[in-house]
This record gives sequence, structure tokens and C-alpha cells, in this order.
Amino acid sequence: MAKRNSLKEDACPVARSMEAIGDCWSMLIIRDAMLGKKRFGEFQKSLGVAKNILTMRLRALLDDGLLKLEPGADGSAYQEYVLTDKGRAVFPIMVALRQWAEDYAFKPGEETNIMVDRETGRRIRKLELHADDGRLLDLGDVTLKPATA
Repeated sequence: MAKRNSLKEDACPVARSMEAIGDCWSMLIIRDAMLGKKRFGEFQKSLGVAKNILTMRLRALLDDGLLKLEPGADGSAYQEYVLTDKGRAVFPIMVALRQWAEDYAFKPGEETNIMVDRETGRRIRKLELHADDGRLLDLGDVTLKPATA
């Protein structure tokens, strides 16, 4: 299999983000960390991924600063993987992916789960993109331009 080029220095923000979190296993590890999993064995059991792949993905998430290692909360010799601020900042991306999948990746009546507000128990609203004046934006309403120095 051909080795792909790194996107870490690419000028496109989407390309750089895909370098850090675009791998399927990496996003599922982040998801599990958001749901409270912290130990290698918990991730391995939840994901069913081979240990060598999990090791590589965890190492990459540590290297990219999305996860950090902390001593086990129970005082054991085990270390726990904990989301950093950078890792927690993936939350809106995860919500956007969930909401897209709820609309397009399931057949009518197919079993899934939904994200609800812990306080009210009600389903969260769809994410929306708004202009600085409050207008709801769609794909045709935006363009790209060079960032000013």
C-alpha cells in the first residue's frame, strides 16, 4: 500500500484537521473519551480494534495534543487517557457528524440513539451556521479568501 503524504503543513484548514482527526479510529477514540472511557482496555473493548492499531492512534492523538496521559484516578499504576482542551474542542464536530448521520446514514425506523440535553432530557437543536449579523448561512452564501496577515 502506498504511503500517503502528510497534510500537517497544508494551507487548507480542512486538510490539517483531517490530518489530526480524520482517521475513523481516531474519531471513535475521541467519541469514547467524550463518553468517559479513559483506559486502553476500555477503548479496545468498545471499539474492537486491533491493539497495534489502537496503540498507534492513541499515540498520534497524544502527539497531536488531543489527549494527555494522567495517573489513574483510582491510585493504581495504570495511566488514563484524558481529553485536552484541544480534544474537547472536537465536540461540535462530533455533534455535526452525528446530526448528519441521523439524517442520512440510517434507514427509517433503524435503531440508533440521539443526543439530548442532560438537564431537560430534550433532543438538542440542529447545528446552524450564522453570519455575524445573524443570517442563517448555506453553502452558496460563503466563499474563501486569503487570511490577512
